Formats: sequence, C-alpha cells, structure tokens
Amino acid sequence: MKAYLQRIGRSLMLPVATLPVAALFMGIGYWIDPSGWGGNNILAAFLIKAGGTILDNLGILFAVGLAYGMSKDKDGAAALAGLVAFLTPMTLVNSAAVALFTKVDVENVNVAFGAINNKNVFIGILAGLVAAALYNRFSGVKLPMALSFFSGKRAVPIVTAGAMSLISALLIFIWPPVYNALVSFGELISSMGPLGAGLYGFFNRLLIPTGLHHALNNVFWFNLAGIDDISKFWASEGTKGITGMYQAGFFPVMMFGLPAGALAIYQCARPEKKKVTASLMVAAAFASFFTGVTEPLEFSFMFVAWPLYVVHAALTGISMFVAAFFHWTAGFNFSAGFIDFFLSLRVPIANKPYMLIVFGLIMAVIYYFTFMFVIKKFNLMTPGREEVEEEAAEDIDPFVASGDDKFATMANQIYNALGGAANVTSIDNCTTRLRLQVKDTETVDQGKIKRTGVPGVKVIDGQNIQVIVGTEVQFVADEMKQLHHGGARPAATVVETAEVVVENSPIQDVFAVSDGAIKDITTVSDDVFSQKMMGDGFAVAPSDDAVFTPMAGTITTVFPTKHAVGIKTDNGLEILVHMGIDTVSLKGEPFEVFVTEGQKVGRGQLLAKMDREKVLANGKQTDIMVVCTNSDQLQALKVTPKEVVANEIVGTIESKAE
Repeated sequence: MKAYLQRIGRSLMLPVATLPVAALFMGIGYWIDPSGWGGNNILAAFLIKAGGTILDNLGILFAVGLAYGMSKDKDGAAALAGLVAFLTPMTLVNSAAVALFTKVDVENVNVAFGAINNKNVFIGILAGLVAAALYNRFSGVKLPMALSFFSGKRAVPIVTAGAMSLISALLIFIWPPVYNALVSFGELISSMGPLGAGLYGFFNRLLIPTGLHHALNNVFWFNLAGIDDISKFWASEGTKGITGMYQAGFFPVMMFGLPAGALAIYQCARPEKKKVTASLMVAAAFASFFTGVTEPLEFSFMFVAWPLYVVHAALTGISMFVAAFFHWTAGFNFSAGFIDFFLSLRVPIANKPYMLIVFGLIMAVIYYFTFMFVIKKFNLMTPGREEVEEEAAEDIDPFVASGDDKFATMANQIYNALGGAANVTSIDNCTTRLRLQVKDTETVDQGKIKRTGVPGVKVIDGQNIQVIVGTEVQFVADEMKQLHHGGARPAATVVETAEVVVENSPIQDVFAVSDGAIKDITTVSDDVFSQKMMGDGFAVAPSDDAVFTPMAGTITTVFPTKHAVGIKTDNGLEILVHMGIDTVSLKGEPFEVFVTEGQKVGRGQLLAKMDREKVLANGKQTDIMVVCTNSDQLQALKVTPKEVVANEIVGTIESKAE
C-alpha cells in the first residue's frame, strides 16, 4: 500500500507542477480587479482566465496525469484512457443528466451533483487510477480477427468507458448521501463556536483529496445554513469578531505555516535532489503565501507522506480554533493568501487582523519543527527523499550459457532472481527486453540477473522491471513463461558457468549497410543503443532505402515486425541490424525483408528495404544501428565516421580467441 501511494504521489507531480504559475496568474488578476474579477480591467480578465485554464480543470489534469504516470510503460494511450474515464462521470452524473434520468427539473436535483465538475479532484483521481489499472491489464489483449482493429491499446478507452459508466451509476446513488451527511455534520459543529471552527478547519483539509470539502464549505462560507461567512464579511454585516471566524484561521496556515513546511521538506531532501526539490517548493510556497492556492504544496506530499498530511490538517484545525477563540477575523474572496489579507484590512468588520500575522509567525515555527520531526522520525518519503537504489560496486562475473539449454538456463536464472512464482505476476517482451511485472521490485536480486550476462536491468517502479536481453529475448521469454506456469527448477541445479567458444579469428571487415553517413552509436536517440546496453557498434543515417548485410554469416532472427534482423558470423559474433528508432510500433509496414531464418548470407547481400518516407511520416527516425550483441567477445571494433556507399568497408572487428 505504501509503494502504491508513493507511485500516486510521483505521478501527481506532473499535473501539480502546472499549478503554481496558474495560481499566480489568477491571484495577480484578482489583485488588479478584486471587485469585478476582470470585469473592470482587461489585463485582470486575461490573467484570471489564463490561470483558470488550469485551476478550473484540476480534475481533468489529475485524471490524465495519474493515468499516464501509473501506467506500466508511460504510454499516451493510458493518458487518453484517463481523459475518457473522467469525461464519463462528468457527462453521466452532472445535474442536467440526473434531472433527465429522474424526470425532475434541474433546479430540484440534489445540490450534491453540482459538485461533479471539472474541478472535482476526487473524480479525477478515481478516473486516473481506474484508467491506469485497465491499461495495465488490457493494453496487450488480442481480440479475434474480426475485431482485431480494437485489440491492444485501442481496447483500453472502450473498456475504461464501460467501467466508468458502471462507477458513474453507483455515484448517482452514493454521492448525495455522503455529501448530505457532511452538510449535516457541518451544521452540527457550526453551533460549537471556536471548537466548531477548529473541527471545520481539520476536516476541510482532510477532505480535499476527495473533493468533498466543498460540502463543508457550503455550510460555513455560503447561505446553505444561514452562516454565509464570506458574503457577510465583505458586506461588513453581522457581528465584529464573529463574522469571518470560518476564514481567518486559514491565513496563518497558508501564508506562513505551509511555506515553513515547504522549507522543512527541502531541508530533509537528499543532497543530490535538493536543487530539484527547491524549484518545486519555492514555487509552491510562494503560490501559497501570495494567492492562498495550496494544491501544489499539499499534493506534493499528500500521498507519498500521508501521515504528514494528517498532521497538517490537525495544525489547520488548531489555527482555526485559536483565531476564532481570540476573535481575530479577516476574510477572503479568492483564498487565504496575502492578496486577500491585504484587501480585507479595509473591511470595517475585520477584527484585530494584524494578530493573524503575529500568530502566523508562530505557526511558521510550529510547522517547520513539526514537519522536520515527523519526516525524520517516521522516514517519510516527501519530495526529494525518494529511495534510490544504488548498484553494487562488486565485480560481476558474466554468465553466458550455450548449447541447447542456453535459453532455458538463462530464463531459470533470471526467474529465480526475480523471486519466482511468489513474486512474478506477468511476463512479456518487446524486441530486446523482458517486460516484467512483479509484486515488489525491492525483492529482486539485480546482481544475480546481471551475472547471467544480460546488458542491463531497468527498474521502472515498485511493480515493473525490464531486463535487456537482446535479439533472442523471445526465446528467453518463452522459457520463463513455461517456468511461470510449471514452476522453476531448483536454483541449485542452475549451471553457474558456461562458455561461448569463439574460433581464433582474424580481423574482419565490416561493410556499410546502406548509403549515407556513419554515426557514432552513442549519438543515436535511443538510450538502449546509445548507452551500449545492447553492445558496441555504429549507426548509419541512410540516404537510400536498400539495406545490406554488414558481415557474412547465418540469419538467426527475423523479427515479426521486420524492423530488425540478427546475424551470427562463422566465428561466433552476433550482429543485430536494427532499422529505424522505435519502429517496432509500425508493425512491419515500411519494411520488406529478403532473407529467412537459417539462411546463409554473404557480406553486402541485400537484406531488406526500408521505406524511409513512410518511417518519417510516422514520426520515427530512420537511423540504422549495427550492433554486436555479444561485444564482450570483441578485442576491438574500429569504425570511422564518414559518408559511405553500400558495400564499402567502414571498419574492422577483431574478436577474442577463447
């Protein structure tokens, strides 16, 4: 549960990062024209509307951001599903729709449904989590041929719409009783004086993640129960020292307490993450102080460190109680930031408002030391304190299996290192990588995986990990799936060492695979190749569609998507020719391959054709990578960048003699 909440917190950072600037735009616009909200000044109107594009659509931002961030491979299809998931209840559970379903006039529909709008953070979070879960489950589904167009990622928005329709139907019945119960609770505590104000402040903050804090706000700020605290304050009606009591206590928290808490969060961050943490905390703290918009700060730790958020809610309640007890009052139209505090000083009914500044300074000290204590005492993962897994500095002896049992042995070794059936939940692969889902990536023994000789291991999050194997990944994946369904062989039976025999080999010529310019492999825009996870090699920026074999050997692999071909030379070197970057998603359409698996080929033989125009039209790059995937067997690889024509010698390979 802790890891899941931390993933939610990390995923929310993307939409939360947009909030501070939006808050400042709206706050400055409101400062310019506090009475007309842009009606009296075109610049104010522009700034308020600009800020409103973000702040008035928080639900949408959270739905899309969470769906994207919580998806297993951070794909745009998940974000689209998040949007669909949010729009479904917005359409089905709003006041007009409920009026249509129940055959009553819109004005007679329960007021609770008025809270179902684009600002509703609860619906946004719910939609994002549902969309991400369905994407992770159904993005790889394969439907019958007649429905194949809707397979895979195309199926996710459809499934999501169906699921959210059911959830929307439930909300029609569940939302009003919950909303009305909170209204009744607000009316009950409204008679408790300062204690009631404190309880309101506590639950106001506590309910923000659900969006139901508006139910309480309607009781105290508006005329739902006759209190109407905001309107009466700005009209200077009511009782001095009483009117405004449900607003005043927020000023010490938003102007002083939360910014001090942000300082504590920054100081608790890891040294290497302080710079990034500072950029977020400074912007969020300033938005809180100046405009009273606290979402950037609160959502930065609301999920990743929820106990700290409960403490924040309690401190808000204390602030509300103290301000109400001493009858210090001020009010706001927008929120409890400096702008509204300054404007409220002119209202005659404000009572000792400057004492809120004094109390705010005290709250800043309380917030700072309380946050510091709670974060350190309970080791909370506030921004900048996320755990970093460091690779062991130990020397790892490579394990390279051979023979008929090569893939089974490697699969068994990796499977056991992942934690076996007790930890592995899903096994999949792409062109070169195992894409694995586990219950907990922290239990995975990365060192054992690396000792199998794989080029790299990449932990995505708490449940997703990728193992970069190479062009033969499909065979390893198949063996792992068999193990997963039938159980792994005991670890004691795993062969710990093996040997690839490479013949004594002379220096071999490497030929250009296409007309064009030779590029250093480290310059291509795919980190798997540029970081040499697949092995050493070079790339060609082609000026022609024809692709030729760089060396003689046997075709070991022709990928189903036709974008890559594997060749094994007579002296044991394994060469991958990969056409284009991220072209696996094109499903073979731009490619025509002229060789088959098991076929002997000579160097300079026509291997394939790549329709470069079609590749570029799909937003992909046409670089052709030539990589030796068992480059640990290389003594030297020498390639000189230059303009070449196909079949021209571009470099030499000298392989080790084992």
